[in-house]
Amino acid sequence: MGVSQTAERTASKKRSPKGGIPLSAAMILVTLGVVYGDIGTSPMYTLKAIMSGNGGLTTMSQDVVIGALSLIIWTMTLITTVKYVLVAMKADNHNEGGIFALYSLVKRCGKWLIIPAMIGGAALLADGILTPAVTVTTAIEGLRTIDFFHAIIGDNQGIVVLITIVILCALFAMQRAGTSTIGKAFGPIMTVWFLYLGITGLVNVGADLNVFRALNPLRGIMFLFNGNLNHAGLMVLGNVFLCTTGAEALYSDMGHVGKANIYASWPFVKVCLILNYLGQGAWILANNGNAALAATPELNPFFQMLPEAVRVFAVVLSTFAAIIASQALITGSYSIISEAIRLNLMPHMRIAYPSETKGQIYIPLVNNIMWVSCIGVVLFFQTSSHMEAAYGLAITVTMLMTTLLLFTYLSKIRRKHALAVPFLAFFMLLEFAFFFSSLTKFMHGGYVTVILAALIFAVMYVWRRGTAIERTQSVYLPVDQYVDQLAELRADDELPYLADNLVFLTNDSSPDHLDRDILYSILDKRPKRARAYFFLNIQVTDEPNTHEFSINTFGTNFLFKVQIRLGFRVNQRVNEYLYQIVEKLVADNMIAPQHHKYSIYKKKSSVGDFRFCLIRKVPSSSADISAFDRNIIMAKYLIRRFCGSPAHWYGLENSSVIFEYVPLFARSKRQHVLQYVELPESVRHVHDEIESANATYVEHASGASADKPDQDEDIDLFDAAVRKAHDDEARAVEDSVIGGDTAVFHPIVLNEESDEDDEQ
Repeated sequence: MGVSQTAERTASKKRSPKGGIPLSAAMILVTLGVVYGDIGTSPMYTLKAIMSGNGGLTTMSQDVVIGALSLIIWTMTLITTVKYVLVAMKADNHNEGGIFALYSLVKRCGKWLIIPAMIGGAALLADGILTPAVTVTTAIEGLRTIDFFHAIIGDNQGIVVLITIVILCALFAMQRAGTSTIGKAFGPIMTVWFLYLGITGLVNVGADLNVFRALNPLRGIMFLFNGNLNHAGLMVLGNVFLCTTGAEALYSDMGHVGKANIYASWPFVKVCLILNYLGQGAWILANNGNAALAATPELNPFFQMLPEAVRVFAVVLSTFAAIIASQALITGSYSIISEAIRLNLMPHMRIAYPSETKGQIYIPLVNNIMWVSCIGVVLFFQTSSHMEAAYGLAITVTMLMTTLLLFTYLSKIRRKHALAVPFLAFFMLLEFAFFFSSLTKFMHGGYVTVILAALIFAVMYVWRRGTAIERTQSVYLPVDQYVDQLAELRADDELPYLADNLVFLTNDSSPDHLDRDILYSILDKRPKRARAYFFLNIQVTDEPNTHEFSINTFGTNFLFKVQIRLGFRVNQRVNEYLYQIVEKLVADNMIAPQHHKYSIYKKKSSVGDFRFCLIRKVPSSSADISAFDRNIIMAKYLIRRFCGSPAHWYGLENSSVIFEYVPLFARSKRQHVLQYVELPESVRHVHDEIESANATYVEHASGASADKPDQDEDIDLFDAAVRKAHDDEARAVEDSVIGGDTAVFHPIVLNEESDEDDEQ
């Protein structure tokens, strides 16, 4: 018989609107501060990199400038606007974006789709580690262009590295405040930044209105394939790609700010970016014959197009913008990891929700790993020029994988075949060209990003395959078939009570089945007698403050399958909630009062003690499993230990917890059958031989023989007391082993509990 109860419901439930976070001026400000930092700083270096790769200022003729600007504008339009804002953001999973959210929508369309999802996710996370390091270092080095800051920093790169590390520490330390808080702090700065980009670009574009011809995409195509104009060839795309590196982060951050706020803010951001690029292009055309400027090392039109009096403000503002640019990748990484956990690609981690909005999350372990990794990258590369060599390579891989998944979504889920095929052909060709051009960065630092991505992919692969191997061994048994045995165990006076309430945590959400390992632990492993057994499953809801539970009693007053449903902001301290549940069961006469005989309190509680049993599986040495799969399982358990204990996740640090180990694999390799062999005739008289040996030993000890056994030579170096102690020990061993009870060989039982205990 099943009984359902509700312990507590919130007075008011504020459900997120169907479209996610609603449109508002405040959230648009947050969006500007959180989402566009990476793509918003691209004008600082994109045209500079293209000009440097083409041979410098003097080579930048009108056709070159217009062609390069056309490539920038249409790359940003096609990839950021069309692919991500107009197409990818339609493919949301409960208002969450990112490559894993996209995979969760299409995973039923083919098992192979997990591979591009894992590759793309790993590459994006690797790029997220590199981006804060390169942007902050670049900003700090840019301060040297101002005399005041150059007097402080000088040419000492060690000072730059130190300042960069301090800023990174402050940036990652403030993540615990939450996306909303950070966005409100960064939003006004980024608003000023984009207004600055648009205004400075608009002021300079009057120098040569021909730059508006760059809006024609044919000018970009002509420039790309004309060797007389484009000296870098297709490799120029590696520099052009810098204008759109924040597009994937924009998609990943959708859950933090809501798609409506991105739709509303992106046109403003894009117009400001295009105006700034056009202004830089007009300045280049107006000054491409200036020999003095052409001789300037590391000439950057972004700063040079400004009057010197304004340049100080530009550099300081750029420094803040570059720091904020890291935020888009950091918050995007939280979203990616959160989705990966749900897909069993990453281990369970503690997730904090600093606000009432589910999409705005903070994962302490991920934050700390990125923190340490970013500092490691800064210490390894030292300078921004070395870091930039690795920048952008990984994100091209992510974009290719996203295109594959979007094609599947359009063709299989949305059934828009006429759109899906051209979409795949066009964007695969375009992004593969960017990927090919970015490969030139591999030997100049790109290998670091590849190594980071490979390590992250390995973690995902190990966790995914390890989970699949575990599930092949999972067997769920109907609880009602074991009620009689559990009742008999509960009434067995020959066994002491282990606890008043014995609690098992389980991932199984079914109301009437249990994992075989739990029943095995109670009945077979070591019979566990308790007054009541609780099998507890925790579910996290999409609402912030849910407090609910349901119970199946199986028609008993001692057996309870409990599901607790908690809001995503609720602290999962299950011991406190379980105490409330038992109190309610006692009050409703569904369980007998569990009075304490002894207590420090005047009024004794009717709720007894709790013991929590956490079952951990270990692969048996005799399990029928390949060496590769065994190593996968061991690697998964190593990762799990690094990510923390379930006792910490569920607030059981101060509770009575039993960790019990059970074999992962029930099926073992075929064992050899032992054959009985009768002892030979000569061994039957072993007792007589021993007596004879003892007589000889006594003769030697008394001096009747001049020879002594070799093993006694060291003993004779000590006094008579040591000799006596040795002799007493020899007699004790003879009495207890030779001819004693332990000489009887107990039968060896294979594949039974004793073997498992030995393995543990």
